[in-house]
Amino acid sequence: MTTVLIVDDEPQILRALQINLHAHGYTVVPAHNGTTALQAAQTQPVDVVVLDLGLPDMDGLEVIAGLRGWTEVPIIVLSARHGSHDKVEALDAGADDYVTKPFGLDELLARLRAATRRSGVQVAEPLVTTAEFTVDLANKQVTRNDAAVRMTPTEWSVLELLVRNPGRLVSQQQILTEVWGPAYAKETHYLRVYMAQLRRKLERDPASPVHLLTEAGMGYRFQP
Repeated sequence: MTTVLIVDDEPQILRALQINLHAHGYTVVPAHNGTTALQAAQTQPVDVVVLDLGLPDMDGLEVIAGLRGWTEVPIIVLSARHGSHDKVEALDAGADDYVTKPFGLDELLARLRAATRRSGVQVAEPLVTTAEFTVDLANKQVTRNDAAVRMTPTEWSVLELLVRNPGRLVSQQQILTEVWGPAYAKETHYLRVYMAQLRRKLERDPASPVHLLTEAGMGYRFQP
């Protein structure tokens, strides 16, 4: 059965969707706010997320960002915000589809079927643990020896890209393009500086790293 995480702070809508989706063969995981939604997505397998943007504890865009930190699960926004700007923001943040309230059940079911058909992506683990440090992709945090490691936004972006590709060679050009932009694709000295900083913060022996590895002339590899 397809498992749907529904995130909405309106009890009537949450209950109605639970009943109707269950009747159509879906397993439903309800969440009434963003914090509960992110916790639920980390603790159980979810095939698709139906998300309201107007939540009591955080904006729905923050929930999308949290999910996209570690998973490519399809996200369908279900919102009373009708403006094109809101739709563009949600899609740019990582949503796959946008349905405005009020909506018809048949339309939502069709969107769910389309989202699950398109989805063949394996969900990554939100927590990646090595012998030296742990990376929480959902909450964008790194800990070492049970203490938080302070990361600059650029350090985090480089580390996240490597950690999301465990064991794979990530080319210098790919990292530079995704983190700094296409104009910096040849600025390899940027990478040397930031990789050195990451190793000082995370490796037991930065001069002989075992997790953040260099492939000379090609790129870098994260070894869990």
